[in-house]
Amino acid sequence: MPAPKGRKSEDLDFQMSFYEGVLKENPNFVEALIALGEIYTKKGMYDKGLKIDKKLSRLRPDNPIIHYNLACSLSLLGELSNSFKAIKQAIELGYNDFIFMNNDPDLANLRSDERFIELVKKVKGGSLNTPDVQRNR
Repeated sequence: MPAPKGRKSEDLDFQMSFYEGVLKENPNFVEALIALGEIYTKKGMYDKGLKIDKKLSRLRPDNPIIHYNLACSLSLLGELSNSFKAIKQAIELGYNDFIFMNNDPDLANLRSDERFIELVKKVKGGSLNTPDVQRNR
C-alpha cells in the first residue's frame, strides 16, 4: 500500500529535526551533517545545504565525496566558479564516477560551463560517458 501523500515530506521534516537536535549536542558529528545536508537539498533548502557542505569540507578536507557534494550545492545556487573549484578538488582527491557526474541533475549548471568541459577533456579525453569508469560508491 502506498504511503499517503505528504508522508515523505513529514518523514523528511522528522529526520531534519532529529539531525538538527543531534548537531546541537555534537556540532561536528560528520555522519549527522552528511544526512542533514542531504535532507536540506531534497527539501530545496540549498543555502542550508551549502552551509553544511562547507563545514564538512573543513572537517574532512581529503574526502572526494564531500567535495563532490559541495560542488553540487554550489552549482544548485549558481556559484559556478566555486562549484568548478570543488569538483576539480573532488577529482584530484580521487572522485572518478564520471558517469554519475554526467547525469547528476545537481550539476546541470556546472556542466554547461566551459571550464568544466575543458576539465573533462583533460581528465577523461573529453567524455564523461566512458564505459570503463569504475563507480566509487
